[in-house]
Amino acid sequence: MSLDPIPVWRQVTPELEAELLEFWKRNNAIGDDGRARQRASQAVCIARDDDGTVCAVGTATVRVLPRLRQPTYSSRQFYDSAQRGKGQALAVANASRQVLQAYNASLPVPEALGMLIEVQNPMLAKRYDVAFEPVTGYSFIGYSPRGFVLRVSWFDGATLLPPAPIHQKQRKTTTGIPA
Repeated sequence: MSLDPIPVWRQVTPELEAELLEFWKRNNAIGDDGRARQRASQAVCIARDDDGTVCAVGTATVRVLPRLRQPTYSSRQFYDSAQRGKGQALAVANASRQVLQAYNASLPVPEALGMLIEVQNPMLAKRYDVAFEPVTGYSFIGYSPRGFVLRVSWFDGATLLPPAPIHQKQRKTTTGIPA
């Protein structure tokens, strides 16, 4: 079966939310209903299996990495265990990128300049180990605090925005008083 992603960005109905919560529960992905509901509201694309059951989802939130200081969509893809290892990892990611790029092109000022992914799957990290991957359009930009590869794909024609402010955490001295 080849996945056929369905755009749902900004169109998550209560019925789809319930399906997504069941999908994550079935796959032991998100146990907390509050977190699952919040993630469901971030759905960009879904895919259904031959029975019509949700088997994959792509979600996104706007995020500014301190080193980039530019907004990107931090994108997550999650697949039902029956869909993993079948060479379909890019289906939902590519569809999500297209949906988000079109959405941003419709805005007076874009809310993000591209899509950021944290490659948590060791097999994918090994497969896509070049600095720029022309097949996917993603460039290596470093490692996450958790040690995973970070890649970004810039939207067509993306123009840098003014740098986002840097929010530094206050350091405490040995006396417990902020430095």
